[in-house]
Amino acid sequence: QLELVESGGGSVQAGGSLRLSCAISGDSYMRNCMGWFRQAPGKEREAVALIRRDGEAVVAGAGQDRFGISTDNAENILYLQMTRLKSEDTAMYYCAADWNYAVCLAHLTSTNWGAWGQGTEVTVVS
Repeated sequence: QLELVESGGGSVQAGGSLRLSCAISGDSYMRNCMGWFRQAPGKEREAVALIRRDGEAVVAGAGQDRFGISTDNAENILYLQMTRLKSEDTAMYYCAADWNYAVCLAHLTSTNWGAWGQGTEVTVVS
């Protein structure tokens, strides 16, 4: 079992920055692959960034050159650093975790993840 609790969302002006956090507790093997997803109203949940246990990471198209994903293994926290935010980044942001190391960085769909957090809302105002 793994518990994920997101925080750090809020309202921010376009062009600003936010750092989201995901506190992780539970089974270590479920942390082989961690990710951030987002879902805007009326839209599908989409991948934002993924990070594998060895530190290799990928940022999906919408956030490339603006977002970064990282972990603090000592504190068991997953981060999403977002810069130069745009109105289209407005969404509920979720962290996710799964045991599957091998396909981690290709796991860009929201299906078949072992654990999800409850989400934190990000609103970017123009």
